[in-house]
Amino acid sequence: MTLETWALFCLVEFLLCLKPGPSCMVVISLGLTRGQAAGVLATTGVLAANAIYFAVSATGVAAALSLPAQVFVAIKWLGAAYLVWVGARMIARSFWRGDAAASPPSAAAPGRAFWQGFVSQGANPTLIVYFTAILPQFIDTAAPLAWQVAVLALSSFSIEFAVLSAYSALSHRAGQRTGPRFHRIVDRLGGSLLIAAGAGLARIERD
Repeated sequence: MTLETWALFCLVEFLLCLKPGPSCMVVISLGLTRGQAAGVLATTGVLAANAIYFAVSATGVAAALSLPAQVFVAIKWLGAAYLVWVGARMIARSFWRGDAAASPPSAAAPGRAFWQGFVSQGANPTLIVYFTAILPQFIDTAAPLAWQVAVLALSSFSIEFAVLSAYSALSHRAGQRTGPRFHRIVDRLGGSLLIAAGAGLARIERD
Protein backbone atom coordinates (compact mmCIF):
# COMPACT_ATOMS: atom_id res chain seq x y z
CA MET A 1 0.00 0.00 0.00
CA THR A 2 1.54 3.28 -1.12
CA LEU A 3 1.27 6.67 0.58
CA GLU A 4 -0.98 7.86 -2.23
CA THR A 5 -3.31 4.90 -1.72
CA TRP A 6 -3.48 5.57 2.01
CA ALA A 7 -4.22 9.28 1.44
CA LEU A 8 -7.01 8.39 -0.99
CA PHE A 9 -8.47 5.96 1.57
CA CYS A 10 -8.47 8.70 4.22
CA LEU A 11 -10.27 11.07 1.86
CA VAL A 12 -12.90 8.47 0.98
CA GLU A 13 -13.34 7.57 4.65
CA PHE A 14 -13.77 11.23 5.61
CA LEU A 15 -16.42 11.79 2.94
CA LEU A 16 -18.28 8.63 3.96
CA CYS A 17 -18.26 9.76 7.61
CA LEU A 18 -19.86 13.08 6.68
CA LYS A 19 -22.85 11.24 5.22
CA PRO A 20 -25.71 11.43 7.78
CA GLY A 21 -26.43 7.71 8.11
CA PRO A 22 -28.15 5.85 10.98
CA SER A 23 -25.09 5.87 13.25
CA CYS A 24 -24.58 9.59 12.72
CA MET A 25 -28.23 10.24 13.63
CA VAL A 26 -27.83 8.22 16.82
CA VAL A 27 -24.79 10.26 17.84
CA ILE A 28 -26.56 13.54 17.06
CA SER A 29 -29.67 12.44 18.95
CA LEU A 30 -27.72 11.51 22.08
CA GLY A 31 -25.57 14.65 21.90
CA LEU A 32 -28.71 16.75 21.56
CA THR A 33 -30.70 15.13 24.36
CA ARG A 34 -28.17 13.54 26.75
CA GLY A 35 -25.01 15.57 26.36
CA GLN A 36 -21.73 15.45 24.52
CA ALA A 37 -20.36 12.58 26.62
CA ALA A 38 -23.26 10.34 25.60
CA GLY A 39 -22.61 11.15 21.95
CA VAL A 40 -18.93 10.27 22.34
CA LEU A 41 -19.84 7.00 24.05
CA ALA A 42 -22.13 6.16 21.14
CA THR A 43 -19.20 6.95 18.85
CA THR A 44 -17.05 4.40 20.69
CA GLY A 45 -19.83 1.87 20.11
CA VAL A 46 -19.76 2.66 16.39
CA LEU A 47 -15.99 2.16 16.33
CA ALA A 48 -16.28 -1.11 18.27
CA ALA A 49 -18.61 -2.48 15.59
CA ASN A 50 -16.17 -1.36 12.91
CA ALA A 51 -13.31 -3.02 14.81
CA ILE A 52 -15.07 -6.38 14.59
CA TYR A 53 -15.38 -6.10 10.83
CA PHE A 54 -11.75 -5.00 10.46
CA ALA A 55 -10.64 -7.92 12.66
CA VAL A 56 -12.57 -10.36 10.49
CA SER A 57 -10.93 -8.88 7.40
CA ALA A 58 -7.46 -9.15 8.96
CA THR A 59 -7.90 -12.85 9.72
CA GLY A 60 -8.36 -13.60 6.06
CA VAL A 61 -11.97 -14.70 6.36
CA ALA A 62 -13.53 -11.63 4.83
CA ALA A 63 -15.78 -13.93 2.86
CA ALA A 64 -17.67 -14.47 6.13
CA LEU A 65 -18.92 -10.91 5.74
CA SER A 66 -21.04 -12.10 2.81
CA LEU A 67 -23.89 -13.07 5.09
CA PRO A 68 -26.77 -15.21 3.87
CA ALA A 69 -29.82 -13.17 2.91
CA GLN A 70 -31.84 -14.44 5.89
CA VAL A 71 -29.15 -13.44 8.39
CA PHE A 72 -28.76 -10.06 6.73
CA VAL A 73 -32.49 -9.35 6.96
CA ALA A 74 -32.68 -10.48 10.60
CA ILE A 75 -29.75 -8.31 11.71
CA LYS A 76 -31.03 -5.31 9.80
CA TRP A 77 -34.58 -5.48 11.17
CA LEU A 78 -33.51 -6.19 14.75
CA GLY A 79 -31.23 -3.15 14.67
CA ALA A 80 -33.91 -0.98 13.09
CA ALA A 81 -36.54 -2.12 15.60
CA TYR A 82 -34.21 -1.37 18.50
CA LEU A 83 -33.57 2.20 17.35
CA VAL A 84 -37.26 2.85 16.69
CA TRP A 85 -38.17 1.47 20.14
CA VAL A 86 -35.59 3.68 21.89
CA GLY A 87 -36.74 6.74 19.94
CA ALA A 88 -40.43 6.08 20.62
CA ARG A 89 -39.74 5.61 24.32
CA MET A 90 -37.84 8.90 24.41
CA ILE A 91 -40.78 10.72 22.81
CA ALA A 92 -43.30 9.05 25.15
CA ARG A 93 -41.19 9.97 28.17
CA SER A 94 -41.26 13.63 27.14
CA PHE A 95 -45.06 13.57 27.52
CA TRP A 96 -45.03 11.63 30.81
CA ARG A 97 -42.66 14.07 32.48
CA GLY A 98 -44.95 17.04 32.20
CA ASP A 99 -43.53 20.00 34.10
CA ALA A 100 -40.50 17.97 35.11
CA ALA A 101 -39.26 18.44 31.58
CA ALA A 102 -38.20 21.94 32.55
CA SER A 103 -35.21 20.39 34.32
CA PRO A 104 -32.07 19.62 32.31
CA PRO A 105 -32.03 16.27 30.52
CA SER A 106 -30.49 13.46 32.52
CA ALA A 107 -27.33 11.80 31.29
CA ALA A 108 -27.74 8.54 29.47
CA ALA A 109 -26.34 5.42 31.09
CA PRO A 110 -22.85 4.88 29.64
CA GLY A 111 -23.59 1.30 28.62
CA ARG A 112 -26.85 2.28 26.94
CA ALA A 113 -25.23 5.01 24.83
CA PHE A 114 -22.42 2.66 23.82
CA TRP A 115 -24.79 -0.11 22.76
CA GLN A 116 -27.01 2.24 20.79
CA GLY A 117 -23.98 3.24 18.74
CA PHE A 118 -22.81 -0.36 18.45
CA VAL A 119 -26.19 -1.70 17.30
CA SER A 120 -26.80 1.11 14.81
CA GLN A 121 -23.44 0.46 13.16
CA GLY A 122 -23.23 -3.30 13.51
CA ALA A 123 -26.69 -3.79 11.98
CA ASN A 124 -25.95 -1.47 9.08
CA PRO A 125 -25.76 -3.61 5.91
CA THR A 126 -23.71 -0.99 4.09
CA LEU A 127 -20.75 -2.18 6.17
CA ILE A 128 -20.87 -5.45 4.25
CA VAL A 129 -20.53 -3.50 1.00
CA TYR A 130 -17.73 -1.42 2.52
CA PHE A 131 -15.65 -4.39 3.62
CA THR A 132 -16.27 -6.61 0.59
CA ALA A 133 -16.22 -4.04 -2.21
CA ILE A 134 -14.57 -0.79 -1.09
CA LEU A 135 -11.86 -1.74 1.42
CA PRO A 136 -10.15 -4.35 -0.83
CA GLN A 137 -9.51 -1.63 -3.44
CA PHE A 138 -6.95 -0.05 -1.09
CA ILE A 139 -5.09 -3.26 -0.22
CA ASP A 140 -2.04 -4.52 -2.07
CA THR A 141 -2.59 -8.24 -2.50
CA ALA A 142 1.16 -8.79 -2.99
CA ALA A 143 1.93 -7.46 0.51
CA PRO A 144 1.03 -8.90 3.93
CA LEU A 145 -2.66 -8.33 4.67
CA ALA A 146 -2.64 -7.85 8.45
CA TRP A 147 -0.49 -4.72 8.67
CA GLN A 148 -2.36 -3.04 5.83
CA VAL A 149 -5.71 -3.68 7.50
CA ALA A 150 -4.25 -2.40 10.79
CA VAL A 151 -3.13 0.87 9.19
CA LEU A 152 -6.46 1.36 7.44
CA ALA A 153 -8.37 0.50 10.61
CA LEU A 154 -6.44 2.99 12.77
CA SER A 155 -6.89 5.66 10.11
CA SER A 156 -10.60 4.91 9.87
CA PHE A 157 -11.06 5.00 13.65
CA SER A 158 -9.27 8.34 13.95
CA ILE A 159 -11.26 9.98 11.17
CA GLU A 160 -14.64 8.61 12.24
CA PHE A 161 -14.05 9.44 15.91
CA ALA A 162 -13.15 13.03 15.02
CA VAL A 163 -16.15 13.53 12.72
CA LEU A 164 -18.75 11.91 15.00
CA SER A 165 -17.35 13.66 18.09
CA ALA A 166 -17.72 16.96 16.24
CA TYR A 167 -21.34 16.08 15.44
CA SER A 168 -21.89 15.24 19.12
CA ALA A 169 -20.37 18.53 20.31
CA LEU A 170 -22.35 20.64 17.84
CA SER A 171 -25.64 18.90 18.64
CA HIS A 172 -24.96 19.27 22.37
CA ARG A 173 -24.46 23.02 21.95
CA ALA A 174 -27.66 23.21 19.93
CA GLY A 175 -29.51 21.42 22.73
CA GLN A 176 -28.12 23.81 25.34
CA ARG A 177 -29.16 26.88 23.37
CA THR A 178 -32.80 25.83 23.36
CA GLY A 179 -33.18 26.65 27.05
CA PRO A 180 -34.75 24.54 29.83
CA ARG A 181 -38.36 25.07 28.79
CA PHE A 182 -37.71 23.51 25.40
CA HIS A 183 -36.19 20.28 26.71
CA ARG A 184 -39.38 18.39 25.96
CA ILE A 185 -39.13 19.51 22.35
CA VAL A 186 -35.45 18.51 22.31
CA ASP A 187 -36.34 15.06 23.63
CA ARG A 188 -38.99 14.67 20.95
CA LEU A 189 -36.56 15.81 18.26
CA GLY A 190 -33.92 13.40 19.53
CA GLY A 191 -36.44 10.56 19.62
CA SER A 192 -37.53 11.42 16.10
CA LEU A 193 -33.91 11.27 14.94
CA LEU A 194 -33.55 7.80 16.43
CA ILE A 195 -36.74 6.66 14.72
CA ALA A 196 -35.46 8.16 11.46
CA ALA A 197 -32.18 6.27 11.98
CA GLY A 198 -34.11 3.03 12.45
CA ALA A 199 -36.25 3.73 9.38
CA GLY A 200 -33.15 4.52 7.36
CA LEU A 201 -31.55 1.28 8.47
CA ALA A 202 -34.66 -0.68 7.48
CA ARG A 203 -34.73 0.89 4.01
CA ILE A 204 -31.16 -0.07 3.14
CA GLU A 205 -31.10 -2.90 0.64
CA ARG A 206 -28.33 -5.41 0.12
CA ASP A 207 -26.64 -5.03 -3.25
